[in-house]
Amino acid sequence: MHKITLDEVSLTPSKIVCIGRNYAAHIEELGNEVPDDMVVFCKPNSAISQTLYSHHGEPLHYESELAFVVIGGDLRGVGFGLDLTKRGLQAELKIKGLPWERAKSFDGSALFGPFTIFPENIEELSLSLTINGDLRQAGGVELMMYKPPLIMSELKKFMSLEDGDIIMTGTPAGVGQVRPGENFEGRVLAGDKVLSTVHWVAQ
Repeated sequence: MHKITLDEVSLTPSKIVCIGRNYAAHIEELGNEVPDDMVVFCKPNSAISQTLYSHHGEPLHYESELAFVVIGGDLRGVGFGLDLTKRGLQAELKIKGLPWERAKSFDGSALFGPFTIFPENIEELSLSLTINGDLRQAGGVELMMYKPPLIMSELKKFMSLEDGDIIMTGTPAGVGQVRPGENFEGRVLAGDKVLSTVHWVAQ
């Protein structure tokens, strides 16, 4: 089982719960419809990796996200996450009205930086992603259609959340293809303060 760290404490997520289409600008850039309800899908523990792959049967696309760790039924830690997507396959599945898991939940499709306890004001949290030094994605809680407390409230209506489970809260605009050799740097910020940083080089 794959593990994550929350302020150097090791945790084993039973699952990763992902919220789709949570930023209006990202919905627009992919030409999707605004959903009537919160979009939810899951990744298994086996999706967690520290290797950033550029290809998994087809080219992969990156989506940077604020990721939260659940402890005692509440959100306790925040970190930078990458949701890797088989965009071509996802498009085919959407046309057929089929679930996204084949395009979203494969082994190696979820990467995380270190998690840390976040400040009391969750509205201040945001992320940035640079690739080869160029800013590609930026956004945060204030731009979300479903804020983290509402996400938790909705999930608890139908799902049990275990200690160590991860909630990925959607991606802002600026997604794109991962290319071999690219240097990724993800940051989580509380206002102007950097809470955590992570680096990957795409393979």
